[in-house]
Amino acid sequence: MNYKDKYNQWLSFADEDTVNELTALTDEKEIEDRFYKDLAFGTGGLRGIMGAGSNRMNRYTVGKATLGLADYLKSKHDGEISVAIAYDSRNNSQYFAKTAAGIFASQNIKVYIYDRLVPVPVLSFTTHYLGCTAGVMITASHNPKEYNGYKVYDSKGCQFCTEDAKNAIKYINAVEDYSSIPFLEESQLIHYIGDKELDAFLREVKKQSLYEEKSDLKIVYTPLHGTGNIPVRRMLEGMDVTVVKEQELPDGNFSTVRSPNPEEKDALTIAIEKAKEIGADLVLGTDPDCDRVGIAVKNADEYRLFTGNQTGALLVHFVLAMKKAQLNDKSTLVKTIVTSELGAQIGRKFGLIIEETLTGFKYIGDKINKYETSGEQEFVIGYEESYGYLVGTHARDKDAVVSSMLICQMAAWYKNQGKTLVDALDEIYEEYGYYLDYLDSFVLKGKDGAEKIQSLMSYFREKGTALFDGVKEIVDFSMGIRDLPKENVLKYIFHDGSWMAVRPSGTEPKIKIYYSIVDSSREHASDRLEKLRMLIRNIVEN
Repeated sequence: MNYKDKYNQWLSFADEDTVNELTALTDEKEIEDRFYKDLAFGTGGLRGIMGAGSNRMNRYTVGKATLGLADYLKSKHDGEISVAIAYDSRNNSQYFAKTAAGIFASQNIKVYIYDRLVPVPVLSFTTHYLGCTAGVMITASHNPKEYNGYKVYDSKGCQFCTEDAKNAIKYINAVEDYSSIPFLEESQLIHYIGDKELDAFLREVKKQSLYEEKSDLKIVYTPLHGTGNIPVRRMLEGMDVTVVKEQELPDGNFSTVRSPNPEEKDALTIAIEKAKEIGADLVLGTDPDCDRVGIAVKNADEYRLFTGNQTGALLVHFVLAMKKAQLNDKSTLVKTIVTSELGAQIGRKFGLIIEETLTGFKYIGDKINKYETSGEQEFVIGYEESYGYLVGTHARDKDAVVSSMLICQMAAWYKNQGKTLVDALDEIYEEYGYYLDYLDSFVLKGKDGAEKIQSLMSYFREKGTALFDGVKEIVDFSMGIRDLPKENVLKYIFHDGSWMAVRPSGTEPKIKIYYSIVDSSREHASDRLEKLRMLIRNIVEN
């Protein structure tokens, strides 16, 4: 069917609210965008703008994904099947979670659903803790308010990786008749969970604590209207923490920020203002589903925002310094292919094995699963440049609860030495060289945008080394590199160890350009970065 046929089909079966929304559409381009394709699994499962249509997040696309997933689980597992479900603070998250619960129950699958909003790592933990066959988290992470999403986890609490996702999508695509989706309101197979499971998660997080000496460190924390408020504050009990009142409570419209993404400077603006007012040492912000955390550090009279790579490198150094006596020849650090080498260099100095994965924390979780099975390696820390970190194996996804606890303990450790995290980072640069990391994201929406992203990737491949000076090699991950799954990523490695990577986002209509410049001089690195960025802008915007 073409998009117009699909549009008309929806008008024939959808509920009244959906039909009203669709008939009110007057822009043909908008209708095309809503129906030219179905939402597809990317690096983070389903994710899309909420609204009516096959290319939107709504009760029908959630229903299709859930029914297909139920069929896949039944094809793979004999005996009782159970699924854990959780949701964040976004608009419709609870509604989508209950929609999924009803559909699983209609397929004779037992459901454990949270009676409150909780972070992503809590769902990851709970899936394994309750012995479930799979888990589902309704979230769009740090995306703007218009988005929602559907993440799927295996029995260990790791997001579906290549094989599972590929097989599940076959079953999801086989659900062609939206009118046949069995929406169920109530069932004896649906069980609500809450205090007991959350407490068990927090106990596991607390086991990762590394430094509990008293300190006069002052912290400002913002949950950015999300799920981190209660669990993060419980992990910071005993420390001097001021919570940003305007951003404390859940708000699916994220009314105080342009975007609830701690990677973006303005997300922490209100928290930094509060920090200036009370003279705090550290600003901490977690995204709506509390799997990412961003920080700003007092530096003289200002607050310096740290990148995910900088915070990651500091955490690597702190965790390894604190765990030095426990490290052995199996100890492993895992990072993604677009994460800076600085943390890896620190890990090597401590004698760790360094492993790389594709972008997406599910690949780090998958490594933990493999280490647990083989016993040949031991996971110590994993992180990615996009503000996601994990210490411990209680979860198989990035965890801003444990990360927030450790970042604050790290800041207290340095403060007791008379240092800030800025001082600590400068010491690391002094020892390992200066690393300047940057990310450019170009938003290219709709069908035209998707085609432009494809043509840009073709252009980068065709031009190869002719595009930039000083390229030592180009790594094309779509060809299959080492034991990594094939992925549409190009990485340009320069002779001095600097690199640049080009990658279409798996969850948003974006093409992302990652830069990592290694130099002894901050100024020289900045000049080189600007020249590269200008070249890229000319290519993408023309």
